[in-house]
Amino acid sequence: MVICGAGVIGASIAYYLALRGIAATVVERAAVACAASGKSGGFLALDWCDGSPLGPLARKSYAMHAQLSRTIGRDCGYRELTTLGVSTSAAGGADNSSLDCQWLDGAGAVYAQLGATDTTAQVHPRLFTRALMEEAQRLGARFVTGCVEGVDIGGAPSQVRGVRVDGALMPADAVVIAMGPWSGMASQWLPLPPVDGLKGFSITLEPKTPVPAQALFVEYLDEDGARRDPEIFTRPDGQVYLCGLSDDRPLPDDPSQVSSNSQATATLQRIAAGLASAMDGAPVLAENACYRPICADGLPLMGAVAGVAGAFVATGHNCWGILNAPASGAAMAELIADGASTTVDLRPFTPARFSTPLRTRN
Repeated sequence: MVICGAGVIGASIAYYLALRGIAATVVERAAVACAASGKSGGFLALDWCDGSPLGPLARKSYAMHAQLSRTIGRDCGYRELTTLGVSTSAAGGADNSSLDCQWLDGAGAVYAQLGATDTTAQVHPRLFTRALMEEAQRLGARFVTGCVEGVDIGGAPSQVRGVRVDGALMPADAVVIAMGPWSGMASQWLPLPPVDGLKGFSITLEPKTPVPAQALFVEYLDEDGARRDPEIFTRPDGQVYLCGLSDDRPLPDDPSQVSSNSQATATLQRIAAGLASAMDGAPVLAENACYRPICADGLPLMGAVAGVAGAFVATGHNCWGILNAPASGAAMAELIADGASTTVDLRPFTPARFSTPLRTRN
C-alpha cells in the first residue's frame, strides 16, 4: 500500500493504518509536512462546521485531537484556548473592550467571544504531522522521499499494480492520493475531479512579552479601504502566528517554487503592531506561503476511486485540514481495510459526486 503525500492527511492515514497492522509506504517529494501542513495555523474548532456536511467530521476529529494529545507521546503544541473576534483599522481609533485581553493594548476592539476552552483549541501543525508520521513509522510504516509520477493500472477489471516514483515502479496493490492541491495531477492517471489550490501567506513573530492562549479573528480596514480578515494564533512556545492574506497565482508544479511575499509580510506586521505593543517591532521568525487544496463544492474528496480497484483519494480539506485530519485518517483506514468507515460517514465526500472521466496529458 502506497500513500502519495506526507502532509497531515497522508500521515494520519498512515498512522491509523499502522494501528491496524497495515504498514504503508508514504512517498513525499521533499519532507513530512513540507507544504501547507507545516505552514498553517493549527486552529481547531468543535462546532464551526455545524450545519454543513463537515459538521460530524469536525466534531469527531476535534475530540480525537484531545485524545491524541494524551496518547501519541509527543508534544504537538495542543492546548485549549479562547477565541475572540476583533475589529480594527489602519487609521486606529478603536477602544478595546474588557474581555480579558489586556495584551491587546493598541487600536482594536474585541466585539465577541467566538469560542471558549471547551470549543476551540490548537496544535502546532508541523509538530503534529511529524508526530503522526513518526508514530506510523514506529509501528511499521515506511517513509520514502521521491516524486510521484504516475499510478500503474492493469488487468480487467482495472486494478492498481504500482506507483511510479522517480522513474521507477514501486509495486503496490493499493494507493491513496493525498497530495493536497497537487492531487489534481492524479487526474492524469485516475478518474478524479479537479483539485485547485488557493495561495495564502503567513508570518511567525516572537513577541516582546508573553501573550495568553488566545486566537483572534480580525476584521481589518486597510488604508486603501480594503477589508481584510487576518487570523492570529498565539502558541505555547511563545510565538505568534498570523495569516489571512492570499493571492490568485497558479499552483506551481514543484512545491519548492512556492514563495512568500514581502508586501504580505509587511501588512501582517502592521496589523499585529497596531493591535498589541508586544508585537510592535517583534522579530519575524518565518515568512511562509502555501496552497490549501479546494474542490469545486468546497468539501473534501475522500473515498474509493470508481472503476479502479485499490485506488483511493483523500484531499480537498481547504482550511480545515489540520482539524479534520484525525477523523479523516481513521475513516480512510477503515475504508481501505474493511471496505467501509464507521468513524464518520464518508458518503458526502465521495469522488462519485463528480463526473470524472480520465484526463490524459497532452
